[in-house]
Amino acid sequence: MESLDRKPGNQPSHHTRRGRAEARPRRKAREAGAVDIGDPAGYRRAARRLRCPARGGDRRRGRRPITSSAMVHIRGAASAPSQPVYDSAARRRPVIDEVRTLWTHRSLIRLLVVRDLTVRYKRSVLGVWWTLLNPILTASVMWVVFSKIFDRVARGESVPFIVYLLSGVLLIPTFFGQGVIAAGSSLMGSGAILSKIRVPGEVFAFTAAIAAAVNFCFGLVPLFGIMALTRTPIPWTVLALPVAIVAMLMLVTGVGMLIASAAVHFYDVIDFTRVILQLVVWMVPTFYPIEIIPDQYQIFVKLNPLYSYLQLFRGLLYRGAFPPLWNLAVVAVSSVVLLVVGVWVFSKSWRRVVVKL
Repeated sequence: MESLDRKPGNQPSHHTRRGRAEARPRRKAREAGAVDIGDPAGYRRAARRLRCPARGGDRRRGRRPITSSAMVHIRGAASAPSQPVYDSAARRRPVIDEVRTLWTHRSLIRLLVVRDLTVRYKRSVLGVWWTLLNPILTASVMWVVFSKIFDRVARGESVPFIVYLLSGVLLIPTFFGQGVIAAGSSLMGSGAILSKIRVPGEVFAFTAAIAAAVNFCFGLVPLFGIMALTRTPIPWTVLALPVAIVAMLMLVTGVGMLIASAAVHFYDVIDFTRVILQLVVWMVPTFYPIEIIPDQYQIFVKLNPLYSYLQLFRGLLYRGAFPPLWNLAVVAVSSVVLLVVGVWVFSKSWRRVVVKL
C-alpha cells in the first residue's frame, strides 16, 4: 500500500507558505470590494467602479461592485486582518502623529489644494484670476474712501497709501480671515469623503490653510507690480518673506483646527467667527496708522498677535528692516503655541468628530 505521507521534497517551502499567507488577506480584500489607496491605479479603477457600480465587465469577472460602505485597506496592512475604518481605541500622540500623517499624505494634500483652487472658480469667466482681483478690488474701495484721510500713513514713512493698504488687506482679511474660515469649515464640507474612505481629518484642515497661503502668494504679484509703478523701493529683506508666510500658515492651521473641532458640533461657530474676524480687521491697523489712536489705547492694539504679524510682513516688504524683538517673539510664540494647541484639541476630539460626521 502506497504511503500517504508526503515526502519532504513535495512540501511547500517556508517562503511559499509565507507568500500564500500574505496574499490571502489581499485577495479577500479585493473580493470584498476594498480599496488600497496606496495603489494609484487601483484607486482609479475603484473610482470608476464607484461611479458605475453596475458595469458588466466587473460582473463577468466575478467582482463585487464597490459601494459607499466599502472598507478601505491601507498599504502595509495586508498581513493583518481587516480592521474598521476608524479605530477609536487607538492611542495617539497628538503632535508627532499629526505631523507624520501630514507628511505621509503630502501627495493627497497637493491634489486637494489643486482641486480647491480650480473648483472654486470653475464656473466663473475669469477663473483663477479672481485670486488676484479680490484683494485689488477690496484695497481699491478702501483707497477711494480713505486716501484723503490717510495721505501719509505714518510718521517717517513715505510709502504710498495704496502699498500700505494692499499689504494689510492681503495679510489679514485674505490670508488669515479666509484661511481660518476655510479650515474651520473643511470637515463639514468633506463629510461625504470621510464617510467612505480613511483619510485623516487634519489633511482637509491643512489643505484649506495651504490654499489660503497660495492665494496670498498670488496676491503678492499685483502688490509688487504696484510697488514698481509707484517706484517704491523693494529692499533685500523681501527674501525673508517666506518666514512670515510660514508663521502665518502655522497660525491659520492652529486656529482653523480649533474652529473645525467645534464647528462639527455647533455650526454656528463659523458664523460667529466671521463676525469676530470683521472686528479683527478694524482692530488691527490694516488701513490706518496706529499713530491716530490715542497713546493710552495703543497698548490694546499692540497686544493683538496679528499686529506683530503685520509689523513683520510690512517690515520685510518695504521698510527694509525686521520689527522689534518683542514683535518677533510674539510671532514665534503664538504660531507654535496655537498650532500645538489646535492639533492637540483636534486629535483629542477626533473620536467624537467621526461620530458626528
